[in-house]
Amino acid sequence: MTKRERVITAIQGGEADYVSTGFSLHFPAERAFGKEAVTSHLEFFERTDTDILKIMNENLVPDIGEIRVPEDWNKIPSYSLKDTFMQDQIHLVDEILQKCDPSAFKLGTIHGICASAIHPIEARYGYEAVRELFCTHIRENKKPVIEAFKRITDGMCQLSQKYIEMGLDGVYYAALGGEKHYFTDDEFAECIEPYDKQILCAVKEADGYTFLHMCKNNLNMNRYATYGDLADVVNWGVYETGFSLEEGRQLFPNAAVMGGLANRSGVMVDGTGEQLAEAAKKVVMDFGKKGFIMGADCTLPTEIPYERIKIIVDAVRSI
Repeated sequence: MTKRERVITAIQGGEADYVSTGFSLHFPAERAFGKEAVTSHLEFFERTDTDILKIMNENLVPDIGEIRVPEDWNKIPSYSLKDTFMQDQIHLVDEILQKCDPSAFKLGTIHGICASAIHPIEARYGYEAVRELFCTHIRENKKPVIEAFKRITDGMCQLSQKYIEMGLDGVYYAALGGEKHYFTDDEFAECIEPYDKQILCAVKEADGYTFLHMCKNNLNMNRYATYGDLADVVNWGVYETGFSLEEGRQLFPNAAVMGGLANRSGVMVDGTGEQLAEAAKKVVMDFGKKGFIMGADCTLPTEIPYERIKIIVDAVRSI
């Protein structure tokens, strides 16, 4: 089997010759853009030998000025593939596709509507302040906020479909907003869910595979229950959220599950090579090989060395 065939077998609920693997990390800023980003991705994939090549996306929705009151969301423009940040990401994907292993399963990252709406102002106010600002503005006057979300969503749909047109197999969709301490369930259902689903639908319409990553901790996982028909693979912070792999399999019975190891604590960080290999094997033996992709719960911190990921890859291939 090729790497791509192994991943597709997992998506289809089957058991491949060995469990496929998918790991990724945010590269340091000096290696996250342009030619350096191309080199970083290719080096990471070569040194770790994972089955999934995930192309990161640090080309974010750009700063649009101060947003202090709900009406300021009218500053958010409409976006298209002609915008510079979109072109930069498209160029990155194109360069990597020209040089990467053609047998790999290739994913492009799309930041969900909540994250994409944060990016234009996060540098101004800070992450927590922006999250609180969202909640305040939605409760004061949600119309301009939602209209801005719609414009951002249209742009993300275009980029998602462009990924598939270029030759990527699917989209890694980083969904944000499921945390219990920000939006209420009703706010999430009205202001986040429709636009998450619109982007996921766009990927499916382009015949791409969807990897639903549910970001952060303290999640109400049930908010994502209706996403199941649009998700080929699901991934979340098992150790951050306290929602087990088996619970995820039950919540998303028609999706493959990706994860298994904590990414910022435990054996992944401070275990010996032997302990790391045994922990990876135990996850597979306990959870089963069918419909499973070994990975960290979410994107790895940059301090995790390539060699430790290679230990995991080799361990699950030995089972």
